[in-house]
This record gives sequence, C-alpha cells and structure tokens, in this order.
Amino acid sequence: MSDGFWTAYEAAAATGGALCARGGDPNRWEAEEWAARGVSIDSRTLKPGQMFVALQDARDGHDFIANAFDRGASAALVARAPADAPEGKPLLVVRDTLEGLRDLARAARLRNFGKRVAVTGSVGKTSVKEMLRVALAPSGVVHAADKSFNNHWGVPLTLASMPMRTDFGVFEIGMNHAGEITPLTGLVEPHVAIVTTVAAAHLEFFDSIEGIAEAKAEIFTGLTKDGVAVLPADNDYFDLLSRRADEAGAGSRVTFGASRGADFRLIDCAPDKAGGSSVTAEIRGDAQSFRLGAPGRHQAVNALATLAAAEAVGADLDAAVNALAGFGAGAGRGAMQLIEIAGARITLIDESYNANPASMASSIALLGAQAPAAGGRRIAVLGDMLELGPASAALHRDIAQPLIEAQVDCLYAAGEAMAHLWDAVPDGMKAEHSRDADALAQALIGDLRDGDIVMVKGSNASGLGAVVAQLRAAGLDVKQQTG
Repeated sequence: MSDGFWTAYEAAAATGGALCARGGDPNRWEAEEWAARGVSIDSRTLKPGQMFVALQDARDGHDFIANAFDRGASAALVARAPADAPEGKPLLVVRDTLEGLRDLARAARLRNFGKRVAVTGSVGKTSVKEMLRVALAPSGVVHAADKSFNNHWGVPLTLASMPMRTDFGVFEIGMNHAGEITPLTGLVEPHVAIVTTVAAAHLEFFDSIEGIAEAKAEIFTGLTKDGVAVLPADNDYFDLLSRRADEAGAGSRVTFGASRGADFRLIDCAPDKAGGSSVTAEIRGDAQSFRLGAPGRHQAVNALATLAAAEAVGADLDAAVNALAGFGAGAGRGAMQLIEIAGARITLIDESYNANPASMASSIALLGAQAPAAGGRRIAVLGDMLELGPASAALHRDIAQPLIEAQVDCLYAAGEAMAHLWDAVPDGMKAEHSRDADALAQALIGDLRDGDIVMVKGSNASGLGAVVAQLRAAGLDVKQQTG
C-alpha cells in the first residue's frame, strides 16, 4: 500500500463493510479497484482522490454523494446505496458511517509506528496543536488536522486520514460535557497527553470548574503504557490533574508554566518588533532564550507545553525551540495586522475565534503589552462569552479589572451579556455598546485614529468575526506582521 492511501480491500477489512457499485462496466469491477488518498466528510471541500464519508449528523451526507463524486471522490463510505448514486462509482457499505469512520481510525493507528500527542484544555488547544506541527517538523513527518477537528467526528477523521509513515500525530480533543473526551482519547491512544489549562468554559453544562477539570483529566485515560502527562503547573487544579494522571497509569509527568519548580518554566516574555515574542525560559534547569513568532504571554506558555511534549516524544528539542520562530498566530487567534483606514494606520489584533473568561483575560493582557504609536489608543472590541450558565453576569463584570490593568482606553462592546461589563468599567473607557456587531463595527471605523491598536474578542456566535472582516474590508493591508 502506498503511504497515506486506503485501498478498497484495506478499507473493507477495517470496517467490515461491503464493496459494491451501482451498474457500471460489466467487464470491470470498479468497486474493488480504488485507492483513497485521505478521507473527507464534506463534499464542498473534498480533494480529488479522497474517500467521502456520508455522515448522518446535522445533515445527511448521503444527500451529497453525487456532489462528492463530481469533485473527484475515489469512493464513498455509506450506510445505504442511494438510488441516485452515480453509476459505476465505488461504494463501501457499512451499518453506521460514524462507526465506520472510527473503524478506519483504529486501523490507521494500528498500522502506524509513530508517536501520538493529544491536546485538550479550556484555552490554547488549537494553538498548541499548531505549535506542535511546527516544532516537530524538523524531527520527522507530522500529521495534524488543518482545522479544529476536535469533536466526536473530527478526532476519528483526523486519525483515519493519518498516513502510515507518519512520525508524529497530533490530535486536538475538545468537549463541552463530561464523558466526551474518554472515547476520543481511547481511540487515539496517545503517547503524550497535554492539558493546556482548566478555566471557566462551558459552565452551562457543569456544576463547577472542578467538574471541568475532571472532564479534561479524562484525556489521561487513553495514554499508552508509560505515557507522559504534560500538566499546567500554574493552574488551580494541578493537583487534581496530577492525581488523575497517576490513577490512569501515566508513566511520568512533565510540568510547564511560570511556577517555580516547573520543568519548562517561563521567566519572561516581551513583544518584539516583528509581531512575535522574545521568550526567556528555564528548561530542565537550564536558561534559554528564543523567539516565538506569535505575540502574548499566553502563547509563550503554550510554547513551553509544546516543547515539553516534543521532548516527551523524542524530538530534537533544540530544533523544536528554533522552529517556533516560524510559528505565526492564526486567524482569530492573535494574528496582528497593520491596516490603513481613511488615512489612519491601526494595528488589528484578531482574537475573534471564540472566548471564555480565561482567553478573554489573556487577549486583553496581549493588548496591554502593546505600545500604541503617538496619539494612538488601546481599543478593546469585545463580544459576549457564551455557555457560562448562571455565573455569566459575574464573569462578564469581572473582565473590567483586566481592562483597567491593561490600561485600555476605549471599550466597544457587543451583545446582551456584555451589558454587565459595560456597567462595570469606568465611564471614561466607554465608547459604544450595541447588541448588533455590525453597527458596532461602523461606529468603531468612524472613530479610529492613527496609531490605534484594536483587539477584537468574543464567542463565535457573538458575531465579532464580522467586525474583523469589516475592518479589513474598509482598509488597506499595509504589513502582515504575523502569518
């Protein structure tokens, strides 16, 4: 088998499915003659040669089989053969397509002899996943999802798509209810499991933050024998996480953070002129300075979690450290951009990909660490934080203190829950509060001055991504500071 392919027979053996095709050339048996270069569940983004999995989730994937073949699918994994299935196109029929995808994932894991890292946490999962992609690359072939595929179908999809000769597989695992991580980490069976942090997120579905910690600790239950648990030394629930790692049979624990005694300890982090960070750390007791291509103290802590995991899977640690200079904050996760709008040059910090109290505080601290040009201001554009349950009002009010400490000059707030923050901040900080993110964007654009630094943050449903889009649409990209 060519690396990264699923042949028809291998896929059938993995899933216990039946190979078939509707009609076709009687002198050929197309159902047995295909090989798939990867797996896709979305006919819109499927790449030629991939196997299409017709999941029955929010929409029934069986309705899009023809579209998938039109885009070049090599085969389709289905629970039934629809009457409109294209003639001669190969189908692999299973009882349940999600379970079939999991079967492919298990088979992909068993045929691979590389090391696997699983990442969870209330904040920073995707950033650490992407840092690992960069840091591990000098030491071998890395496989990780291009997006935040961290749920009940995203994790098996990532694993099922892993080429056989992968040296390092990286898997992001998320949850918003207890019990969701256990089957996913059991599917991956990581050699290293990271908890980035535990904080108030999805409180709507938990009685306490301790309940969130217990749910995050589920990631250790899938560890391989003598696997390594990578733990946040600064977190209030460090002891709980440590106990759960030990109970799950972790062979060792590695710690990261700013706390004394952490194996990978942050000493200092300062912004650099290129939109990244100059980091000073103590790694296993040895002082080391390096450049991280993303801004913010929270990203420096993420980098130390990354390096701890890189060491644990046997990667070249020096090469991993040097590679992090090439890591850039992604869209919605701290990417910085210089934009000119109506003659005013502003720095846009795009933190618009989702929010909870911990990530909100980190983003505000990032804004506070930036120095506006002469005449410029620090402007925070914030949207509602969702899924916080009965604590929502208090948690929104609590954001006032980080804003004050960061010396934010202007607050633009969007959403009903943000009214609680609006009432808590000093009057001199208040610029605009609106339930409509689009209206807020127009008010902001009309108020911008040369030298302003604008940071945008909110839960996805708050619509703050549209504010970023409007700012970019209204301006000219002067310089991409981080990629």
